[in-house]
Amino acid sequence: MKKSARKMFDESKIPNDLCPIATKFFDMQVGDWRAQRPVFHFEKCVKCGVCWAFCPTQCIVEKDDHFEPFLGHCKGCGICARECPHDAIEMADEEV
Repeated sequence: MKKSARKMFDESKIPNDLCPIATKFFDMQVGDWRAQRPVFHFEKCVKCGVCWAFCPTQCIVEKDDHFEPFLGHCKGCGICARECPHDAIEMADEEV
């Protein structure tokens, strides 16, 4: 493929506020808008890792003898609770 001597467009002419979500990095805390949160019962957890493997936002964190969610990134989908073979996770309504 032949390289073009000229750029496709001049990036300097794109305004900074054209698309702030795509141009500025910020840490979105999806946990701020969830309706339910997972409650882990650590005494039931056998650390099988099923919740960790199925979590779409990868907010499940491995600890020494159990897994637990990082609630800042948890969107409350409940997949971890549905997939846990030991019923160590239940979903609870968020308090407003």
